[in-house]
Amino acid sequence: MQTATQNVQAYRASLLYFHADPALVETAHAWHEDGLLLVADGKILTAGDYAALQGEVPPGVEVRDYRGKIIMPGFIDAHVHYPQTDMIASPAPGLLPWLESYTFPTERQFADPAHAAQVAEFFLDELLRCGTTTAMVYCSVHPQSVDAFFTASERRGLRMIAGKVMMDRHCPDFLRDTAESGARETEQLIQRWHKHARSLYAITPRFAPTSTDAQMQLAGELARTYADTYLQTHVSENQDECSWVKTLYPQARSYLDVYDRYGMLRPRAVYGHCIWLDDGDRARMAETRAAAAVCPTSNLFLGSGLFDFERADQAGMLMSLATDVGAGTSFSMLQTMNEAYKVARLKGSYLPAMRMFYLATLGAARSLQLDGTIGSLAAGNEADFIVLDPDATPLLARRRVTCNSLEEQLFALALLGDDRAIAATYAAGQLVHERKQG
Repeated sequence: MQTATQNVQAYRASLLYFHADPALVETAHAWHEDGLLLVADGKILTAGDYAALQGEVPPGVEVRDYRGKIIMPGFIDAHVHYPQTDMIASPAPGLLPWLESYTFPTERQFADPAHAAQVAEFFLDELLRCGTTTAMVYCSVHPQSVDAFFTASERRGLRMIAGKVMMDRHCPDFLRDTAESGARETEQLIQRWHKHARSLYAITPRFAPTSTDAQMQLAGELARTYADTYLQTHVSENQDECSWVKTLYPQARSYLDVYDRYGMLRPRAVYGHCIWLDDGDRARMAETRAAAAVCPTSNLFLGSGLFDFERADQAGMLMSLATDVGAGTSFSMLQTMNEAYKVARLKGSYLPAMRMFYLATLGAARSLQLDGTIGSLAAGNEADFIVLDPDATPLLARRRVTCNSLEEQLFALALLGDDRAIAATYAAGQLVHERKQG
């Protein structure tokens, strides 16, 4: 009993988490205005009303008092490039020239393990400062970039998904692997990192234009051989890119069909962007349980287009929100919600705040087939959670006074919040970020 008491942590705050998609279920969330969260050994023990649960706090355990703030699951970023941290906010007239002018020269530096390690540390600092506890991360083509990333994330006890980019054509020689070397290095990295501590591996062909038929075939074979790994890539981001793919793969029905032909549509496959899909593509994604990572700040920045939330919902597609740094312009999932809301409005639909917070937590976990592990405060989940401060800025504090509902308060946080609204971030029950006061 003594050991159990020593391991228990208790937190008092308002609690918010989801058990269903608010677009499908009227009351899809749990809300405890005066709540108590109990954690032990990196897992959630229970969450509920303080009045009902206070007797479960073991003697001698101090309750961390966050009253006036909201504890919720940590944010999940489903698509982000850590090697592009230093080139965020780089000007270019579109995706393809942006890749040539900034992305490829920046990623070249990740041949240096020391550089990769330094950027990985800063990148993870930024994620945690913004309340992101899990991300699906693109590394560079260099295996050492993956080693640097997972070494840094495991030191912090984080649940992260990442993989080495595979790229054997239409890129500079200094970033080009071969079909064989890309597959061999990927398999070695899977064996080294997948399910090691809290790390998970993602097979990562950059996108169809930068992989030959041979590399795509080998990536598909790896995805079948290691069926519990992840797969991440890009699809239908930009109309010029879509036209290019059509010339490279004239036999394919669509850009998405290119990946389907190589066996890459399956659960735990996450496709960045998905803007220019047709209804057949959306139906196929829903059927295979492949997921879309919606990247609003990136899509607006590069002028790529507007994701169609309504058609994705009609098809029953899995989806989540993503920053897509460095084309994305913020590490903050709150800022990403801000732009997602506007993208939805421009496409004629509406995203309530509840839906946006769902997509950044449980919805993302479901897209990653990790519900029951992360994305919730339900008992048994890993204790990755954040403390949101509704009074983080003078404007937020003033706006909160006039909020008449939880939806309105969350909407204000989504539209006006940023990293300053994250008072603290916890991973596996350990404090990994705390906002500096003053």
